[in-house]
Amino acid sequence: MKRAGVLLLGAAPVIAAGVYFLVPADPADTPASPPAATAQSAREDAKDRAEEEREADDAVIAALPPGLASPAKKELAQQLVSSAENSTTDWRSAYGSIEDPGEGDGYTAGIIGFCTGTHDLLALVERYTEDHPDNGLAAYLPALRAVDGTDSHEGLDPGFTDAWRAEAALPAFREAQDEERDDVYFQPAVRLAKLDGLGTLGQFVYFDAMVFHGPGIDADGFYSLREQAMKKAKTPAEGGFEKAYLSAFLDVRRAAMLAKRPGIDTSRVDTAQRRFLDAGNMNLDTPLVWEMYGETYRLP
Repeated sequence: MKRAGVLLLGAAPVIAAGVYFLVPADPADTPASPPAATAQSAREDAKDRAEEEREADDAVIAALPPGLASPAKKELAQQLVSSAENSTTDWRSAYGSIEDPGEGDGYTAGIIGFCTGTHDLLALVERYTEDHPDNGLAAYLPALRAVDGTDSHEGLDPGFTDAWRAEAALPAFREAQDEERDDVYFQPAVRLAKLDGLGTLGQFVYFDAMVFHGPGIDADGFYSLREQAMKKAKTPAEGGFEKAYLSAFLDVRRAAMLAKRPGIDTSRVDTAQRRFLDAGNMNLDTPLVWEMYGETYRLP
């Protein structure tokens, strides 16, 4: 199960509801040949505004309860995601998992299903190689770059899967997977959910959507799904009702899953998150019972 690719590079900072990224400027919107000093000043002003906005948001978040970021809830979140990604709540057993499930994203591996076809596995190996240049996956970087965005195994077979499993036995690579999960998926999702006024369940809903759909602005990327949901219902931060907004978000997300892969099993929405929401379990309190792909899970 996987998602749209990771995005975001460009020229000018954009701020939207606590999300900070860069997008390329539209030439049609750019004045012809501005003086270099003026252009530099505009960039610096935009960066200053972005930093001020981030600092203000940091202050808001610091005053809120930890929610999903508390150690116990974060552990619970990873168990829930792992039930969908690896069919087990023992997420620590999945560092070395790797297979191609035939869904168009190439090899899916590790604790949240990093994919060779969706950029995040490549980003993970590149980042890991910076600190551990002699690792067993470094030799596959040229092939990983070549197959990025495709489902191809060219240059990866037959040795890549064995190399992944061997590297996953090392504490350093396990830590690298944890850091990539946190930096790319968990922390951005929880941060934005808090700014949207969402509690622990809503923070998990964002996290799982970020994992599955990717932190992208393409049609089925996380940020696009959020924008669609906000057109249907206000977030609590906008004065809306949390349950109504989350219901709208799950509706949008489910539709996106089916649009991309008709017939896909939508258990992670229907018999997990929707079940928690319908029960009013906004704090993700245990015990939890849910179903994933026909199998029942219970925590604790």
